Amino acid sequence: MPQDFCKVVAIVQARMGSTRLPGKVLMDIEGKTVLARVTDRLSRAEQVQQIVIATTTSALDDAIVTEAERNGIAVFRGSEQDVRSRYHQAAEEFCADAIVRITSDCPLIDAEIVDRVVYEALSTEADFVSNCIRRTYPRGLDAEVFTLDALRRADDLGERPHHREHVTPIFYERPDLFRVCSVTGDEDYTRHRWTLDTPEDLQLIRAIYSHFDDPDYFGWREVITLMEEHPELAEINSHVIQKAVAS
Repeated sequence: MPQDFCKVVAIVQARMGSTRLPGKVLMDIEGKTVLARVTDRLSRAEQVQQIVIATTTSALDDAIVTEAERNGIAVFRGSEQDVRSRYHQAAEEFCADAIVRITSDCPLIDAEIVDRVVYEALSTEADFVSNCIRRTYPRGLDAEVFTLDALRRADDLGERPHHREHVTPIFYERPDLFRVCSVTGDEDYTRHRWTLDTPEDLQLIRAIYSHFDDPDYFGWREVITLMEEHPELAEINSHVIQKAVAS
């Protein structure tokens, strides 16, 4: 996809319902909500032209709409269970040529990594580019980019329910139909868990933010340095088991 003719839209999926930590997207981290932290950090990605919050039509998620609008972020509301259709409809409404999939439970998402994944998508012929296929980055820095054309083609396929709920498995499960590219780092940092799914995760993320004088501007490499200097931080959520993606 030629970069000069591509609108890149970061679509952040968010809802209030969570089995392990309900309402987590509006919880406070150093004076801002988790959702605001995610969108603030995404806004520094140079390859992204627009950010959209994709939430559900449930009345429970009215609070997410209010928070997004308060922060000047566009909103799309769609199906709660069929997350991929929510992405597809949001991409169509906001005229996206390429979609960056970000989840709202990643308040340490890093613009440098997002830009790298987007650049790979724009400079190759890939339908889907991800730093999650072979993980090297800490969990919580996940970025996936796919074209609108690939999303449209995926909707024409007969699939199992998890393809709808989790959006992107169809791409890497069908390499015969989609061109896939994996982005990896120089070192393996997968021992670090920076995603937000439990109270312990929240405790760690709050501790990380509190260590920086300016919580709005620090990068993932600085967090790695912090964790190496304070190994006790990693112990806060070291026992948390990542939820598996159903198949």
